[in-house]
Amino acid sequence: MRGKAIQAVRGMNDILPGEAHLWEFFEDTVQDWLRGYGYRGIRMPLVENTELFVRSIGEVTDIVEKEMYSFTDRLNGDSLTLRPEGTASCVRAVVEHNLLYGGPQRLWYSGAMFRHERPQKGRYRQFHQVGVEALGFAGPDIDAEQIVMGARLWRQLKLPDIALQINTLGDSESRARYRSRVQDYLQRHADAFDEAARERIQKNPLRVLDSKDPALQDVIADAPKLIAELDGPARQHFEQLQAVLLDLGITYEINPRLVRGLDYYNLTVFEWVTDRLGAQGTVCAGGRYDGLIEQIGGKPAPACGFAMGIERLLALMADNGNREPPQPHAYIVHQGDAASRLAWRIAERLRDAGFEAILHCGGGSFKAQVKKADASRAHYAVIIGDDEVSANDVSLKPLRTAGEQRRMNVEQLITLMHSIEEN
Repeated sequence: MRGKAIQAVRGMNDILPGEAHLWEFFEDTVQDWLRGYGYRGIRMPLVENTELFVRSIGEVTDIVEKEMYSFTDRLNGDSLTLRPEGTASCVRAVVEHNLLYGGPQRLWYSGAMFRHERPQKGRYRQFHQVGVEALGFAGPDIDAEQIVMGARLWRQLKLPDIALQINTLGDSESRARYRSRVQDYLQRHADAFDEAARERIQKNPLRVLDSKDPALQDVIADAPKLIAELDGPARQHFEQLQAVLLDLGITYEINPRLVRGLDYYNLTVFEWVTDRLGAQGTVCAGGRYDGLIEQIGGKPAPACGFAMGIERLLALMADNGNREPPQPHAYIVHQGDAASRLAWRIAERLRDAGFEAILHCGGGSFKAQVKKADASRAHYAVIIGDDEVSANDVSLKPLRTAGEQRRMNVEQLITLMHSIEEN
């Protein structure tokens, strides 16, 4: 009996062939872009000990309280979690393997992350990120480099309308002063908040400033601004960052409401945002997190990084129409045993020469095969029948441009296709 069809888990999506080409183009572009700045790849497990995220992200956060996919290991009873973000995993790997022993590290990773939240456009339960982490660098120059990197990537992907917002969280002393002032201010307006927000005022008041609740925006807008609490070194760090951005012509807005509610964040924070994705407007977010390495168990060391949401960027790319599916160079049509054998050899010769060649499989008439060749979006049909076999030739039929079908040998075919590619 035929069973009921099984569907993917809600919010965990298949990437079908019609979409995969855009992912491949994005991934190829990102790898070249990162190599250009000297970043090296690192790959971490999908599953980590739950304690890693509780310690790094914090218990009083939506991610830890509501969104993590956690489970108990049936073999040893350990609490394990599908990673909800990549920074903690990357820092854990750096500490565990003593990567900073040899000096500062520029690292990057890419892969799936998991959060149990209501799926919507640009936000899924399984989503994908590219993360970039620079560990062991203390000055504002690395902060600036990571922002400059983002500006270059948007140009390479031909994505307009992505704006930069920056802020500073100051050092630990100024941040502590600011936290106290914000807490006092929010407590005076506690009647405007729901019970969950009032609890957060006590435990993590800076997270309240992240609220998107329209009813709270006036209260949040009048909250104290951290920049007023900055001391000399923290203010200088922020000013030096801005000087680099101005010198390179990178436009930005200082957003005093741009905060991170985690204690290990400090100094620079930044986001790249767009108004083309509705409420989910952030496509890349980053900042300096000098306290995290020590918090996870390593020796104190500075660090700065960012992560970008791949699905959100691909949605922008698709809306922008800046990447068509790839077109194979040739579709090889053949009929008969001898023609089939020659077709195999021709297909491999074309691939040796650097061309993308689809060899027809499944039989069928010449007419039906040529229709499939046209549907494949290939530039040419390479046709092999009895006449071609006897002459050790092929017939080349243009599918995307005007032109007559021509007979030639395989070397002439390769030379012709190379010359067309070059032009």
